[in-house]
Amino acid sequence: MQNIIVIVGPTGVGKTKLSIELAKKLDAEIINGDSVSIYKKLNIGSAKPTKEEQSQVRHHLIDICEPSDDYSVYNYQKDVRLLIDNLTKKNKRIIIVGGTGLYIKSALYDYNFSKEFTSHTYDELSNEEIIEKIRNFQNNIDLPHKNNRQRLVRLLNKLENNIETSNNKDKAVYPHLVIGLTTDRDYLYERINNRVDEMFKNNLFEEVTSLKEDYKTSRVLNSAIGYKEFINYFSNKETLAEVKEKIKQNSRHYAKRQYTFFNHQFHTNWFNVDFNDFSKTINEVIAFLDKQEKI
Repeated sequence: MQNIIVIVGPTGVGKTKLSIELAKKLDAEIINGDSVSIYKKLNIGSAKPTKEEQSQVRHHLIDICEPSDDYSVYNYQKDVRLLIDNLTKKNKRIIIVGGTGLYIKSALYDYNFSKEFTSHTYDELSNEEIIEKIRNFQNNIDLPHKNNRQRLVRLLNKLENNIETSNNKDKAVYPHLVIGLTTDRDYLYERINNRVDEMFKNNLFEEVTSLKEDYKTSRVLNSAIGYKEFINYFSNKETLAEVKEKIKQNSRHYAKRQYTFFNHQFHTNWFNVDFNDFSKTINEVIAFLDKQEKI
């Protein structure tokens, strides 16, 4: 089995563009690694690949759920591994692309979940808020360090599910190479801010308004960045301008957490993106992959 190519990085850094160009060159198919793009109707706020982008290369695990569905990391792991097995039988190259580190890691490493286990990344919560939730379960529990977000998230998941999991998170199930895209932090934050402005110009408000009734039952709408911020707007607690700024702020914080995860949980090969000439970045990644194939 050839290496699965995994493309990761913070939001707004060009992962979709790179994945499509690599897939064309390698005759590969793309598996979505973003937890929000799985859902139908959540298009603009999730920065989901457009229909035109999806038409260029075969994409999987996009638009497979309704907003009311509760699709967990357990479901994702099961679906991705089935896809990997089927595509491998067809001798197809595979590219997994996205920013949801836990989903991608669960697919590629030895994570064993009970069917009832629902794992959340708690992107909407600060470390302090996670600790508060843990304390609500068990006040005298021995806590990880307050800055060790991964252990805090894992502990809260276990407490909420009351189920032990058996994992060997450092044991890879499939051979893979991880490509990380990065750029100067200040420039990335500027791109994120501009991206949110573009989302509003491209009718994010109209998209969210059309989903207003779904908020009553949808976990993803109440937790995903780009959607959860509108809750206070609907209840007349914040203005639309405040919502926009909150989305920018949460997106920047999320990008910081993504860097931490990809640095600590994967052996990531980082590439600085040339936004003035993205073809240079593409060629640099291709040269790296060619070299790895020959080793």
